[in-house]
Amino acid sequence: MPAINISAIPAFQDNYIWLLHTGGKECAVVDPGDAEPVRRVLQQTGLRLSTILLTHHHADHIGGVSSLAEEWHAKLVGPADARIPALHSVVGQGDIVQVPELGLEFKVLEVPGHTRSHIAFYGHGSLFCGDTLFSVGCGRLFEGTAAQMQQSLDKMAALPSDTLVYCAHEYTEANCRFALEVEPKNPALLAKTQRVRAARAAGKITLPSRLDEELAVNPFLRSRESAVIHAAQQRNPTASAGASTLQVIRQWKDGY
Repeated sequence: MPAINISAIPAFQDNYIWLLHTGGKECAVVDPGDAEPVRRVLQQTGLRLSTILLTHHHADHIGGVSSLAEEWHAKLVGPADARIPALHSVVGQGDIVQVPELGLEFKVLEVPGHTRSHIAFYGHGSLFCGDTLFSVGCGRLFEGTAAQMQQSLDKMAALPSDTLVYCAHEYTEANCRFALEVEPKNPALLAKTQRVRAARAAGKITLPSRLDEELAVNPFLRSRESAVIHAAQQRNPTASAGASTLQVIRQWKDGY
């Protein structure tokens, strides 16, 4: 397998469009909500865009697709959702996405919760999870249920512990602040918060994160841990392990 090079293209206020290449002239991007920053990078690097991978239909993830696809004749790959136009390949759970120009392939995971048709791409030790999983957080439940989100997070939590997590937003510092409300004595979270604050103060991005670290610090991946359940029960005494606790802390986060 070729070595994969992954870099972040900042977009809007806090989005990241992920650019993938393997040393040749071809590249792929994940969730290009804005065409212009992608176009600038392609011009600067001389790379040619062959494939666009899409996790869900929100405008800040697909807004640049039409113009980029037209300009580069790139292949569009995404979930079954009429709100995502002109896909060349519609994929779902267990499908393998081949990117032959780069010698790469990714397994598709269906991860509803944030939206009903959200998917993630896993391969080469990397997870492109859109807005389902964030570093120290998860996406809002716009179209799905807490039970769906719990199942989606469990699916990603079962991946190899050294998986690199490439989510789509720079939310980590704010997520750390909230997570400390849930688990103020979690030593891994306290250490993570210090590292994140230092990185942001230096103008650095906080991604990717590693899955094993997320399992130690992310309250939404820790909805069966006693400390997280206890925190949820302080707000709703009926909270129990799993989706019930996830729902309580997601609602708490929404109003934070």
